[in-house]
Order: sequence, then structure tokens, then C-alpha cells
Amino acid sequence: MGFFKTIKDMVTSEKVDFSEKINQGAVVIDVRTPAEFNSGHTKGSINIPLNSISSKVNNYSGKEVIVVCKSGMRSAQAKQLFEKQGISCYNAGAWQNIS
Repeated sequence: MGFFKTIKDMVTSEKVDFSEKINQGAVVIDVRTPAEFNSGHTKGSINIPLNSISSKVNNYSGKEVIVVCKSGMRSAQAKQLFEKQGISCYNAGAWQNIS
């Protein structure tokens, strides 16, 4: 998956070792548009645009999720949707933060 850093969750400012989370099975979801995703993304990440995420949230029940986007704004919204369903979620901000 490349080089991952320990960075702060963009919403909670909690330091998170994303490399460890991914090694433990966390799923990386990129909430940008398909065109943005196709222009570059984290290897192994799944593209689910923010406007489609609410219908797919329950597919990740029981898993930890790391959300990314271009700057952290859309991933912050996605994080809220996951957490409303009781799914552990971290906002890594820009996708390059974990590439």
C-alpha cells in the first residue's frame, strides 16, 4: 500500500497510525468524484463519491474505515455518516496523506 504516516484525524485531531489501521483491516474510502479518483488515488482505496456514500455506509458495518478526499472537507462529511451508523471511521484528509 505504500508509505503511511501517523497523522491527526482531520476532525478530532487524534493522532492515528493509519498504516497500523490498514494492516489491521481498515478500509480506505476515497469520497471524491470518479474523475478526481482516476487522476490519482491511494493504492487499494475504494472510490465512493460523497453523494453516493449514504447508500453504501452499511456495507462497512463491523469494519474500521479511513476516509479521504482532496482536502478533508468531504471526508469530514463522510465520517459523520459512518459514525451515525456506529461505524468506526477516521478522516485522513487529503488522499496524499496516506499514499
